[in-house]
Amino acid sequence: MSVSTDSNASNTNPNLAVPTQPIWRFNVTQYHQMIDIGILTADDPVEMLEGWIIEKMPKNPPHRIANKLTRNALENILPEGWYVDTQEPITLEDSEPEPDVVIVRGNTRDYSNRHPGSQDLALVVEIADSTLERDRIIKKRIYARAGIAVYWIINLAEQQIEVYTQPIDSTTVEATYSQRRDYKLGDELTVFIEGREVARLNVRDLLP
Repeated sequence: MSVSTDSNASNTNPNLAVPTQPIWRFNVTQYHQMIDIGILTADDPVEMLEGWIIEKMPKNPPHRIANKLTRNALENILPEGWYVDTQEPITLEDSEPEPDVVIVRGNTRDYSNRHPGSQDLALVVEIADSTLERDRIIKKRIYARAGIAVYWIINLAEQQIEVYTQPIDSTTVEATYSQRRDYKLGDELTVFIEGREVARLNVRDLLP
């Protein structure tokens, strides 16, 4: 199988239509192989979502600020045995997203031979501006299917944090979370790790 890596192909003709014929879907192993042999590099702004290699959106200043504020706030309240990472891969069954912020079990040296998986994660956070639809639909479905207990969307456009809990993964319905609660600027947000409350944060402190 050959894979075109000409990053200029889509840029030279942005009006190219999405193919209507069946196209190849990758699995996580194939995605890793493309990275290992240099087809994809650290400079390529992509992540794999449900078998598709998807371009990540550029980050604006509010996104960068919210990312830093959230990381700092979580690092200050974490119990021993957990750490915070940002914009690094996590390996799930059919996807390898790079969430904006995650709380991970152990320490970073525990993952010298693999990326953290769903069993290693207490919280996944996406910071959404232009990516809000993707984060609310595709990524919510991916994280719920993986059984990630708590998923936050820091919604910059609406100045709120959406907290999704109680993942549902069923063969008869689309994977989702059964509970959603929105926190506004004046609210306090509880941080849970494996069902235990570890701290409360002011929403205002996480938004730019």
